[in-house]
Amino acid sequence: MKLKDGVMMEDEARKYLAETALLNFGSGSIQALVKARGWDELSAYARIGAVYDYVRNEIRFGYNSADDIPASDVLADGYGQCNTKATLLMALLRAVNIPCRLHGFTIHKGLQRGIVPELVYGLAPDNILHSWVEVYHEGTWVELEGFILDAAFLKILQGRFAGQGTSLCGYGAGTDCLEAPAVEWNGRGTYIQKTGINADLGLFDSPDVFYRQHRQAITGLKGLLYRSVIRHWMNARVAKIRGGQIPIIPGGPAAHAHQPGGVLAKRNG
Repeated sequence: MKLKDGVMMEDEARKYLAETALLNFGSGSIQALVKARGWDELSAYARIGAVYDYVRNEIRFGYNSADDIPASDVLADGYGQCNTKATLLMALLRAVNIPCRLHGFTIHKGLQRGIVPELVYGLAPDNILHSWVEVYHEGTWVELEGFILDAAFLKILQGRFAGQGTSLCGYGAGTDCLEAPAVEWNGRGTYIQKTGINADLGLFDSPDVFYRQHRQAITGLKGLLYRSVIRHWMNARVAKIRGGQIPIIPGGPAAHAHQPGGVLAKRNG
């Protein structure tokens, strides 16, 4: 990292502010959104917070047709999961001149149990592509992952599992602090699926680079089945959960929990 007095140099910042095919923040819909919200007029801290809150709560948790769709498509869908919401978050951050990058991982499929129907759970790959966004703020990189689950969806999970321990790995959540997870922007890292992580794939300047190197292992007939049937089934289950109808996981979600921090605990320990 090229720094001068704690500030990123212009040539280094350029790649973290660049528009790409997936980070298409020059599109009319994204530019109109930025203008309508007046995000450009805010301080850097407030810009990050406003964009983060928008992606977290106004783009609801759900499953798009693929991971590698442009930010404008995620915005048009109005919903997304970790990877697609990360793409939109990055596009919006760069649109308001906030440098950001992508950190890629895999998570164990157990984190999505309860959303993936049991009838097809066995078809899902054990390791699922995952990502979070790292934003450059006040001379350091801050990890943002807590935007994945919207507040309404998370509140239902908190109510359902209240008094049953602080850890949950299932229904799209992977946290060891379910009662009060670090999901609000306050200048520090935010997380909601961190404990499901089982492999660190490294840092990427853009999601375009990430998906050129890493693809989800769902191809052929399985891929077609996912796009045309399974994801719609999953979205219907997400809607039911948001409405308070939580499917039972055989053995309970605790049976599929991972150690707090997962691979990151080992890396950082």
